Amino acid sequence: MKQQYAVVVLFLLLLASSLTSLDSYRSTSRRVSEDMSRALSLTMQEQQSDVISHDTIRTFNSHLQIAALRGKATLVVDTRGSQFKAYAHCSEATIFRLSDQRPATILWTLTFLWMMFVWYRRQQMIGGDQVLPSATSETHYGGVVYSDAEDRFYAINGEVVQLTPMQHQLMQMFFQSPTHSLAKTEICEVLWPKKPDANETLYTLIRRLKPVLEQHSNLKIESDRGKAYRLTIKEIEN
Repeated sequence: MKQQYAVVVLFLLLLASSLTSLDSYRSTSRRVSEDMSRALSLTMQEQQSDVISHDTIRTFNSHLQIAALRGKATLVVDTRGSQFKAYAHCSEATIFRLSDQRPATILWTLTFLWMMFVWYRRQQMIGGDQVLPSATSETHYGGVVYSDAEDRFYAINGEVVQLTPMQHQLMQMFFQSPTHSLAKTEICEVLWPKKPDANETLYTLIRRLKPVLEQHSNLKIESDRGKAYRLTIKEIEN
């Protein structure tokens, strides 16, 4: 799977987890509010008084249908107006504990596992080469992925590495070599078979390819004793 697709899946999992948790909280909040309002209304009808006492609180709790609210919900009196007004109140933490967060927990777990998978794949791409099973036909090396099926090179973030035809062919040769090393004569014979001396042309090709690799990967091209070029992974400085 390409890196950008993995990130999209991760974003969708995060979004689904958050929305599921929020929806459960809001649903529970409405249910709690309705229960407290009903219990308060019955309490006020029975009490026929403008005084909130311990008996009022006990009566209020007895009318609550959600057992977990008893002792958690509180009564508040509004003394600003001329008329007596009482309100039932419950903390957000209590509502969250009462809400069914099991579906959201499952999604959050899947999100965490997928995040670990994405991180592991990225470390593989950065850390070294890995030839995946033939079904995927992808080769990873130093943060670059070569897709044999698409005949393209991809960067760590899934972006296509834009290469000229000659650069593309040379990169293919590097990736196909078990040691990622190519003799100059070998490169020249493949890329310029009819040119008697292609050393200067090869030098120009290598010089223009280097900044492209530095921009999109952890790879660099080194000269091996002036007779070969080697594609290596840059050491990460601490």
